[in-house]
Amino acid sequence: MTLAKDIARDLLDIKAVYLKPEDPFTWASGIKSPIYTDNRITLSYPETRALIENGFVETIKEEFPEAEVIAGTATAGIPHGAIIADKMNLPFAYIRSKPKDHGAGNQIEGRVIKGQKMVIVEDLISTGGSVLDAAAAAKREGADVLGVVAIFTYELPKAAENFEKAGIKLVTLSNYSELIKVAKVQGYIDADGLQLLKKFKENQETWQD
Repeated sequence: MTLAKDIARDLLDIKAVYLKPEDPFTWASGIKSPIYTDNRITLSYPETRALIENGFVETIKEEFPEAEVIAGTATAGIPHGAIIADKMNLPFAYIRSKPKDHGAGNQIEGRVIKGQKMVIVEDLISTGGSVLDAAAAAKREGADVLGVVAIFTYELPKAAENFEKAGIKLVTLSNYSELIKVAKVQGYIDADGLQLLKKFKENQETWQD
């Protein structure tokens, strides 16, 4: 199996991902979704965690070989980023969602040298808004942001549009398309559920119509 399929299988097996096409979840945005993802759970499963972190290391070496610092997004990207930085013997920093309202008012914790080539680690990409805000903050602090790596993406058209507009490369270890194929093969969903899940990827507003 490919890395994307292996990770998709593990996410389903450890219940980091739930699929309910006939009884959808409601996201914070109000969108009705047939999928719910909590990749923090991966940290509790050593084999899955190793698969992900080793995948990140190989991906960064291949896609961003000039990386000089690894940065995790607060909070979900911090543990993965720290493990990756340790494996690669690179400096680590993390990026808050907003500057601290006390002390030095830092938004980036750790030492990032102006012009240092940075890869940002995130766990999940929906529309990409939060990690792109983090990238913008890193750029304001003088970092040269090479790109973003993430465990999983819903592959929403809005995310592709947002990353293209920001001019930032996104590379993920697995994705929605691979996951729903694995889910069908392993019996997590039936043929009707698969069709609903495919419709959601194309249009989050009308997939239930």
